[in-house]
Amino acid sequence: MTTDAASAERPAPRRDAWERRTTIPLVVLGVVFIVAYTIYVLAPWIPRGPGSPLFVALVVAWLVFVTDVVVRISLTPRGGRWAFIRSHPVDVLSAIVPLFRAFRVLALLRNVPYLQRRSGAAVRANIIIYGTTYAIVFVYFIALATLQAERGAPGATITTFGDAIWWAIVTVATVGYGDMYPITTEGRFYAVFLMAGGVVIVGTASATIISYIGERVGQARSDREVEAAARRAAARDRPIGRDESGGGAAHGSPADGADR
Repeated sequence: MTTDAASAERPAPRRDAWERRTTIPLVVLGVVFIVAYTIYVLAPWIPRGPGSPLFVALVVAWLVFVTDVVVRISLTPRGGRWAFIRSHPVDVLSAIVPLFRAFRVLALLRNVPYLQRRSGAAVRANIIIYGTTYAIVFVYFIALATLQAERGAPGATITTFGDAIWWAIVTVATVGYGDMYPITTEGRFYAVFLMAGGVVIVGTASATIISYIGERVGQARSDREVEAAARRAAARDRPIGRDESGGGAAHGSPADGADR
């Protein structure tokens, strides 16, 4: 076992305590960032220079995410910090790439106490809710980022939010009509990321559906086997009852004849 692996298995109570205290504030701040970034991209006429509320919201969100990652790394026991970084790529990238701050909000939602229920129905519902929300935010935020990168470029085909959403949906669905496509380096980076995510989303959705169908088929088969076993047991009991009643009648008939 490597040193990193051994350290990664050691508990980090100080980091855990920090994460418990900061989960909900970071979720709220992440939502504020998503709203502020949406306004930044879709409402370019709103003041956005230094000192404006929009600028302050974006910068504060970035600084808080950076601070959170640095503090969590520092609270991780020595020897396990690189393992922590490798096992939390979204957290680390959220401090560098704006796109990942939206995904960090989704990662934080898993730590909200209400979403940590352990009953079977609750776990399945949480998986569906989390997966659906992740796919929606994934497509929405990449559409925003791509629109920001593309709309000012000469010859761009993605120039409105409607264009960006349409392109993102057909790309993530692995359809790709080719009527719209990014032409900038940044836009193409987002496109590659979207294609990879689309494969994961479609594959996960297919696996979930197949798993659910398999579970239902197995349950139906089990129910039929239980019913068949119950019928066989009833069938075995029924002839025994008839023999007893028939035997009683047969033994009783000669006695009746003798009396007569």
